[in-house]
Amino acid sequence: MMMHSQQTGLSQVINRPALQAPAVALPTATDGMRLKGRSIVSIHDLSRAEIELVLNQAACYQRVLEGGERPNVLTGKVLATLFFEPSTRTRLSFESAMYRLSGAVISTPDGHHSSSAVKGESIADTIRTVTGYCDVIVQRHPAIGSAQEALRYARPAGVPVINAGDGAGEHPSQALLDLYTIRKERGAIDGLNVVMVGDLKHGRTVHSLLKGLCHWNVTVRLVSPDCLRLPVELIAELRATGAQIVETNDLESAANGADLLYMTRIQKERFATAEEYEALKGSFVVDGAFMRRHDSLTLMHPLPRVDEIAPEVDEFENAAYFRQTQNGLYVRMAILALVLGKAL
Repeated sequence: MMMHSQQTGLSQVINRPALQAPAVALPTATDGMRLKGRSIVSIHDLSRAEIELVLNQAACYQRVLEGGERPNVLTGKVLATLFFEPSTRTRLSFESAMYRLSGAVISTPDGHHSSSAVKGESIADTIRTVTGYCDVIVQRHPAIGSAQEALRYARPAGVPVINAGDGAGEHPSQALLDLYTIRKERGAIDGLNVVMVGDLKHGRTVHSLLKGLCHWNVTVRLVSPDCLRLPVELIAELRATGAQIVETNDLESAANGADLLYMTRIQKERFATAEEYEALKGSFVVDGAFMRRHDSLTLMHPLPRVDEIAPEVDEFENAAYFRQTQNGLYVRMAILALVLGKAL
């Protein structure tokens, strides 16, 4: 990754018109089948060309929905969403994506309490059962490696598994929607100066996005409390690809000259005690004054936020996080259609 900073003058506004999806070519018949039957457990499961296929297909679905059409490409297909950890955006956007593609959804929205997991059933037995009911599975689970375990038992049935978060491991569909957002907001991904802030140790969205960004020439600055730094093994993995990474706990200096700031919350649920969390809560905060000082950067956040972005920031044109959540619908439509071999 090589550093190249590009800046655009963005001003503060309250009512921002919706961005138009970039013009892209429809995938060819061959391209549209590249991901058929494939699982996405890690962003490493996809090459740059395959990531770009997902992004381009998402742009097609955005244009279709904005034109008032409903693509009937997944009629007769069933998605099972197995969520053993809380979720709002990921679960609802995957389910909405399936419905908008004219498919059906079966769900355990609170898997630890509304499924047989509460009785002690293993992932293996759950997956062996559910594969008989559906065509694709989206799973979130608190254990790192749980998506890979699900894939092991879903593969014999030919049912793709999409990892919607395995503890502090990965969240590949979030990385894909983040890359789609970056491309829409900045016009391109290559050459950007990216800053990632917050709980980088437990932040699976950060882990997946960093791995995805390794396909492009960008520079990354990591800002976190010392005890929440990105795992050393992941830094080594990224640097082995040629990534230029700088670690700091100084948000202000890291933001100077940045194109993109990716903010994350300090994750209360990952701490052993409330006291440990309270000691770090609010370590880094973006407010209106910060945004005025750094008015050329795009601000993203995977959400939910707690206190790390002040509500006043919502009114800034370059605060992209709610557009980011909307992009999740288009990207997850693309993922589902592609793995089921039904791309536009």
